[in-house]
Amino acid sequence: MSTHLGLHDSPPYRDGYLSIGNFDGVHLGHRAILSKLVEKARAARTTSTVLTFDPHPIQLLRPEFLPPKLTTLEEKAELIQSCGVDHVVVYPTDHSLLELEPESFFKQIVLNHFQARGMVEGPNFYFGKNRAGTTETLQQLCFEHQMSLEIVSPTLLGELMVSSSEIRSNLKQGHVSLAASQLGRPYAISGVVIRGDERGRMLGFPTANLGEVETQIPKPGVYAAIARVGEKSWKAAINIGPNPTFGIVVQKIEAHLLDFEGDLYGQKICLDLIERVRDVKSFETVEELKQQVRKDIEQVQKMTK
Repeated sequence: MSTHLGLHDSPPYRDGYLSIGNFDGVHLGHRAILSKLVEKARAARTTSTVLTFDPHPIQLLRPEFLPPKLTTLEEKAELIQSCGVDHVVVYPTDHSLLELEPESFFKQIVLNHFQARGMVEGPNFYFGKNRAGTTETLQQLCFEHQMSLEIVSPTLLGELMVSSSEIRSNLKQGHVSLAASQLGRPYAISGVVIRGDERGRMLGFPTANLGEVETQIPKPGVYAAIARVGEKSWKAAINIGPNPTFGIVVQKIEAHLLDFEGDLYGQKICLDLIERVRDVKSFETVEELKQQVRKDIEQVQKMTK
């Protein structure tokens, strides 16, 4: 399994099965597509490949409407490959690509470069300039070039279709458990531990402050999580947002790792958000805040069993 940055001559993934998309979050709907892609490639004894884009095309076309990412590029590639996909190709999105009409895109990318034997896509697949190419367009082009095509049915949870936009909406409302049900795993935010004001340590609850976070941050509040650093993990109480008790309005991500001792400064930490505990509150006294934090930790212990 390998990741390729850009399109290169004589790649190892030609004459295989191909799926194209952003795959942000690699949620259950994406996984259904990837499962079918791998199944068809293995049945044909050939390779399975995903073509994705970085940056998101919207960043070039309408940056003011760019949605927050659910996964970093590295996380996305790892998740795709964990589904059994042989190759992930990351196209460095540029205006020349976005100007290709659907038929030109299909000819230059699918036929000439990938020389694909077949394709697997979801029901909301669009391609080419102004997203003019639809699944019907793709069906016609594949038929004309004697390529197989499978359109995977949408994945539903109840009556709702699983989608990246629905997951973003849930995170915006703090519904991390609902987001997890659509992702098939807890929603995770990762970053590098930076120095804070060390107020948590003075209160008896030292925290790791996250910086360099590239993905969507859920609604402010306190969350139960599992913190991962390398191969080790700890239960954690996470505060996202300001600290009104001390008059701090800056939005922060602070993680108190239960039963942890040591120094995490400069290390990468990943927080798997399990459940929302409560809203951010302002307390009259420091002692009231400490009492609440103790209650929060009790809740975290129960939610992360």
